[in-house]
Amino acid sequence: MSWLPDRPWLRTLALAGTVVAAVFLLWQSDEPPVIDDEAAALRGDAEPDGFVVNGNYTSFDESGKLKIRFSSPRIEQFEEGNLATMESPRAELYGGDNVLPWIVEAENGSLLQNQNLVYLTDNVRIQRSIGERNATLTTSTLTLDNDRGMVYTDAPVEIRDVTGVTRATGMKAWIDERILELNSQVEGRYETGN
Repeated sequence: MSWLPDRPWLRTLALAGTVVAAVFLLWQSDEPPVIDDEAAALRGDAEPDGFVVNGNYTSFDESGKLKIRFSSPRIEQFEEGNLATMESPRAELYGGDNVLPWIVEAENGSLLQNQNLVYLTDNVRIQRSIGERNATLTTSTLTLDNDRGMVYTDAPVEIRDVTGVTRATGMKAWIDERILELNSQVEGRYETGN
């Protein structure tokens, strides 16, 4: 025999306590997560809030066509500023039908998620193929503006292909239109075929 059937007031009290506990737990589940300031202070500003190893990201446009394929061996996420840093980022940027992608690589990168901007630094390379002609652009820094579909830099750039070398300070490129604009101090050396 159970001791609860003999005492209805105790059953009611136990049921009321259970209901109060359930309501309290449901109420607490709607609260935003509590940030442990002590753990954040211990971790410090330089430590990430999360990370991804061997990350791959693929993006498609509204019609379902491949737009970007991105990879990095390590991505670290920082909640403050909605920032992600990347080691050895590599991206394939697609634009237009039957056109080979632009390949963008760097030693380091950072993504400002709120602005949809990617900053690449240290040995930045863009490889582009036009038919059988390949060209490689190198620079020290580069910004990829995903919203506007363009890449740009104010740093010196060098473009090499089979016909020669072009150097300039600063450039802009529109990915979908396949247009490259050099800003200033443009000089080139070209070899003509016989």
